Amino acid sequence: MASFPDFVNEDEIVRSRSLGELISPTSPFEQKYGRENWTVAFAPDGSYFAWSQGHRIVKLVPWSQCLKNFTAGSTKNSVNVPTGRLSRQNSDVAQRNNPQEHTIDCGDVVWSLAFGSSVPEKQSRCVNIEWHRFKFGQDQLLLATGLSNGRIKIWDVYTGKLLLNLMDHTEIVRDLTFAPDGSLILVSASRDKTLRVWDLKDDGNMMKVLRGHQHWVYCCAFSPDSSMLCSVGSGKAVGFKVPYF
Repeated sequence: MASFPDFVNEDEIVRSRSLGELISPTSPFEQKYGRENWTVAFAPDGSYFAWSQGHRIVKLVPWSQCLKNFTAGSTKNSVNVPTGRLSRQNSDVAQRNNPQEHTIDCGDVVWSLAFGSSVPEKQSRCVNIEWHRFKFGQDQLLLATGLSNGRIKIWDVYTGKLLLNLMDHTEIVRDLTFAPDGSLILVSASRDKTLRVWDLKDDGNMMKVLRGHQHWVYCCAFSPDSSMLCSVGSGKAVGFKVPYF
């Protein structure tokens, strides 16, 4: 059993408490949804909270609205989140200024989520690129979803539009992480025993395959300055890669 050091007064430690819970009503006949919440993520700017329910659907909820509902304080502090899709009639600007809760159908079981946002002055790591399909702005928010079929789908959070479909992993994508420097470098960890580095500013071009794990890769994370990548798998070792690209 774990214990605290002698200099720590356990009585002074603030105990965590449940703020509330999000409940998504699902029909027993709707096969797109499931009862398991497999992965969650916060947007870097705190605008959205996302979570997967074990099947094809990812729910996106404005976090400020969640907090208001929790603060209002129902008897069970729970919030029912309806299923909804974004109206195509709403402009991108209106959706950014007034975030709406909605769902994204990813087409396969969702195992991992990661939000990413761009810093304009951060250029693509691939040089000699004269043309790009996408020009990511500072006010754009992306959601990466790692799927059971090995694909990674990149979505525009505000519009729900599919931007990129990254296909190279051969097994489940267990984890995703964006570089925190705003460069839109994405790293994926998979059961195929590899990590892959993607440059979204270069239209999702895969920059590198990182090998070395002998078993499934479960999780990956960047250092705060984006200079180091750490990964862990079903083995007993933690791997550090410098540089990762």
